[in-house]
Amino acid sequence: MKRTYLSLAIGLATTGLLFVAPLYAQQGSDNSAATDQSKPVNAKQLGQVTVTARKREETLQDVPIAVSAFTAESLAKQNVQNLADLQGKVPSLQIYAARGSNTTLTAYIRGVGQADPTWGFDPGVGIYLDDVYLARPQGAVLNVFDVNRIEVLRGPQGTLYGKNTIGGAIKYVSNPLPVKTEGSVEVTAGTHGEKDVKASVGGASADQVWRARAAVASEHNDGFGKDILSGSRNGNKNTNAARATLGFFPSSSFNAQLSVDGVRDNSNPRGAKMLIANKLDPAYAPLSSDFDTRSGMAQVNHTKLYGTALTMNWIASQEWSFKSVTAVRGSATLTNIDFDTLPEKIADVSATYKDHQFSQELQANYDAGGAVHGVAGLYYFDGSATGQIHNIFLGSPPYSTLKLSQYGSTGGRTGTKSYAGYGDFTWDFSPAWSLDVGMRYTHETKTALIQNFGFADATFSTPITTLANFSGSHASNNISPKVSLDWSASSQIKLYASYSEGFHSGGYNIRANCVAVPTSCRPIEDEKVQSFELGSKMTFLDDRLMMNTAAFHNVYSNIQLSVFSSYTLPNGSQGFFGDFTNAGKGHIDGVEEEFAWKPAEEWTLSGNFAYLHTKYTQYLTRGVNVADQQKFTNAPKWSGGLALENTHVLANGGSFTARINYTYQSLVYPETTLSPLIAQPAYGLWNAGLIWHVNQPWTLSLQGTNLANKSYRTTGYNIAALGIFTGFYGAPRMVTLSARYAF
Repeated sequence: MKRTYLSLAIGLATTGLLFVAPLYAQQGSDNSAATDQSKPVNAKQLGQVTVTARKREETLQDVPIAVSAFTAESLAKQNVQNLADLQGKVPSLQIYAARGSNTTLTAYIRGVGQADPTWGFDPGVGIYLDDVYLARPQGAVLNVFDVNRIEVLRGPQGTLYGKNTIGGAIKYVSNPLPVKTEGSVEVTAGTHGEKDVKASVGGASADQVWRARAAVASEHNDGFGKDILSGSRNGNKNTNAARATLGFFPSSSFNAQLSVDGVRDNSNPRGAKMLIANKLDPAYAPLSSDFDTRSGMAQVNHTKLYGTALTMNWIASQEWSFKSVTAVRGSATLTNIDFDTLPEKIADVSATYKDHQFSQELQANYDAGGAVHGVAGLYYFDGSATGQIHNIFLGSPPYSTLKLSQYGSTGGRTGTKSYAGYGDFTWDFSPAWSLDVGMRYTHETKTALIQNFGFADATFSTPITTLANFSGSHASNNISPKVSLDWSASSQIKLYASYSEGFHSGGYNIRANCVAVPTSCRPIEDEKVQSFELGSKMTFLDDRLMMNTAAFHNVYSNIQLSVFSSYTLPNGSQGFFGDFTNAGKGHIDGVEEEFAWKPAEEWTLSGNFAYLHTKYTQYLTRGVNVADQQKFTNAPKWSGGLALENTHVLANGGSFTARINYTYQSLVYPETTLSPLIAQPAYGLWNAGLIWHVNQPWTLSLQGTNLANKSYRTTGYNIAALGIFTGFYGAPRMVTLSARYAF
């Protein structure tokens, strides 16, 4: 299905923005020329997008996998300010800021992910910034600025991406280096004190040998609630980010690019709502606000993220090209979590995390213009993470007077070394049929030093009990195959069937309590997904109608879950700790449909829906299979959206665009206790936007999200032993006005 003007990205289905100008292939960093533009532009057609989902450039409709792609223009039109704003815009994707943070990421795709953001556990959906894997979720809610596109690959990506992409991968691709001076400045103001500035500038030397680009983003607001006791704002956004790249292009066959980036998030913690009165402190009734608290802890939730990458591209011949990506990344977090949201110290936690990673990838692409083409590579990762968590449970009277207070620390470090080799090749064995075969071998070793102690008081100075004090090493060897057969029934219809695998390596529970629950100190086993998928990519009516479908059956085994385990202390009181365990096995079945239809030059109707059926077949608790009582988290049965957009071209060359869309999802359980108090019932959100391209440099944008001011939870805590039932809520109605000047 090699065509010039194809349907725009699947993932734009809920936005109605599928008639933007064609996206040109990246220059330099992706080692290729621009997409063929031989066919005249037809304003009544949907546009095309070039993606690198298989680590080689292909038009979206030619890739036999479920992938959603967002161009820079579509991201701006649908008001995507950070990765969490992709919620509702990609089928089967649940993505949001974790717990009380603004920039720590939780992501699930097709019911597979990881919700625990501490340093000891890896995410289940891989996040990539310009081909570099981000090992930790802290700071991973990346600001969207100076971006070329975002790709979301659904389903396990164990062959080409490997490490911790058991659920899928999200790729953030920055703008390429320019060959002439260009840039932009955008200023935004809005409700709740929203004040944002984004700017970029780039250029090249006269001979275009040296090229550079720099971009910054500064985002601020007043948050959506306050701490009643101190008067400080809850979750007030205070995030600054920057990225700069210097490129050396001595010839048409070689270039090297050095990039640096950083994020500093000094936002206050987001407020959690106490859902029912705490049984251990019943004098405080729940507040009416979703965002107000009465916390006794200081408002601290600071994260720093930084990275450096060197990317080299070499076109060795007409058949072979090579890429090297060398990267160093790290982050540091200091956070306070008031689980009870009250001035008393029922459950007050302070934590520090630090991590550092080095990665090296060597990649070879082969394409001689014949029947066989593909990519092979080697990958190395060396990462370390440390942390210290101080827990105060029942630290206020009368419990402290009765000697029932508990003071504990969770600390230690983890290390990961991973070696992998992969290959993925396509054989076009006839004009209509293609066979894609790939495989990745990974050897990964995780080491851990776990040091968890109990203390006499809140000074945490002298341990009085040892809960865990051990070191360990866990090795994983994995082969993740992939095979895909696709048939181009016509120039408008591609059908495919695929089988793929992914794995998520095990390790150790950093919160282990060897005294109360000895099994918590055993290694966590690798979890695996086997995925069977049937799909179609179809365009009709001279590229004015796009319909893409995927149906899949996933077999999920050794499922890793973060749960709260309770136990009885010698004095008869209840204790608890955060356990991390392999729950068992399950099946995930689903259907995803996306469409975009442009009935006339000025109109686009688009939408998507996803159906998920998840079921545990084995869930062992103390040796008993309780699978029938358990449900998957972050996996709504139904989700989808519908969007309508109209663009009117003005006489002066400008345009005016109006957009409205509605997204919906059914009941979702965001945490493993399946508490009905924290579960979010079915809900929908209305969003709209008006964009006026005044002329070539100027654009004005009026955007509104959650226009009906719907109250909805994204996640929460259920710690029954301490009477804690709290929920974290999505943003209320937001209205912003932006002005952008491009040159």
